[in-house]
Amino acid sequence: MDISDSELAELAVNLDEQEPGPSTSKEDNKAKGGRNSLLVNPNQRGNPLLKSISKVVWEYEDIIPDYQMGIQMCALFLSLKYHNLKPNYIHERLKQLKDMYRLRVLLVQVDVKDPHYALKNLTRICILANLTLILAWSSDEAGKILETYKIYENKPPDNVMGKNESSPYIKIIQALTSIKPINKTDAMNLLTKFKTLEGIINASEFQISECPGIGPRKAKKLYSSLKENFCK
Repeated sequence: MDISDSELAELAVNLDEQEPGPSTSKEDNKAKGGRNSLLVNPNQRGNPLLKSISKVVWEYEDIIPDYQMGIQMCALFLSLKYHNLKPNYIHERLKQLKDMYRLRVLLVQVDVKDPHYALKNLTRICILANLTLILAWSSDEAGKILETYKIYENKPPDNVMGKNESSPYIKIIQALTSIKPINKTDAMNLLTKFKTLEGIINASEFQISECPGIGPRKAKKLYSSLKENFCK
């Protein structure tokens, strides 16, 4: 089941017409312990991602979103498997969230074999509801993403700006995109999934093809290129 265009349009209208949500001032947030803690909605109790949050303090709190990483930062968590079972769930959560928070993240755990159709639908929802779509490929990665948001809450802008062109990350992106038809988005998705260049090199052709946007044709070309001898 998918959310229709009419439902998406209704969502956009509802979000525009709603009254501003409850205050999330610094004083209110400090009173809840949110100044130093990552706040967790009790409905997330038992979520495996909580086990991977070790570098910041987190605590349960009666909040509207699933997670509050800062005074004006929040996240809704959604697994694709659950979304496929209950596609209207995210629609209802957004009605509750209204227009609260300046930075609103939809943290999606990709736990189905073919995520492309569901992700396309969620992307449209995020555009309409002013959400930043972030993908995680495991509960551990999802927890680390929330942890990182909290760690960088009060960091200066230069700490979170794009990487320098001479950084190893950029060099790997440039190396991968030199293999046609791999583009920059493909390269970033590959690094997100396999973590390192070594991980990509050691992946099977089938594993590469499962990466979003790659598919069998690109996977075959990339796999064969990475297995070629560099010296004649």
